[in-house]
Amino acid sequence: MKPIIFSTPMVQAILDGRKTQTRRVIKDKDITNWFDIDVDGKPIAYIDQETGDSYPPTHRAKYQPGDILWVRETWQHLRIKKPHRAIPIDFNFIKYIYKADGEIANSDGTPFKWRPSIFMPRKAARIFLRVKEVSVERLIDISDSDVVNEGFQTKNDFFALWDKLNYHRGFGVANNPFVWKIEFERAIRQNGGQD
Repeated sequence: MKPIIFSTPMVQAILDGRKTQTRRVIKDKDITNWFDIDVDGKPIAYIDQETGDSYPPTHRAKYQPGDILWVRETWQHLRIKKPHRAIPIDFNFIKYIYKADGEIANSDGTPFKWRPSIFMPRKAARIFLRVKEVSVERLIDISDSDVVNEGFQTKNDFFALWDKLNYHRGFGVANNPFVWKIEFERAIRQNGGQD
C-alpha cells in the first residue's frame, strides 16, 4: 500500500463517486528529458540512458496498475471518554474525523483545528483506491471527459484548482508540465469491508 494526498474538495469528489482520475506532476527532469516523443508530442517510450533500453513511458511512475493507495486527507482525532467495566473512564478510545465531511466548531465557537493531510497515519485512512491505469500526458492535453473524471465540470475549474495547488511550485498551467495520469477505482478495505 502506498499513500496519496488529496485536497478536501477532491476527497469529497471521490466520496461522491465523481472522481476516478488524478494527475500528478512528473517533477524529475531526467524522466521527461528521456521520453521518446512521437510527432504529436505524446511520450511513446522511456529510454534508460545507461543501457539505451526502451520501456513504457510509465516505467518510472510512483504508482503502477494494481497498486492499492490509501488516501491522506485533512483530519483530526478525538479522544472519547468511554466507560470500561474495570475502569470508570477509559480515555484510550480514539475517533477519527475528516474535514471533507464538513466543518465543525469547538464548543466555545472557535474554529476547529484540523491536522494537515501530510501527517495522517495509515490507521486513520478510510478511503482506499486501486490503480487501474497509468499514462503520461501534458497537462493541457486533458480531454473534456477526463475533466469530468477528475471531478470537475469545466476545464477552467480544473485549471484554477491546479494553479492554486501547483503554480507556486513552478508547475502552473502555463508551464504545461508532463503529468502522470492515474486512473483508479474505490477498493475494498483490508478487513474485507467495502470502503
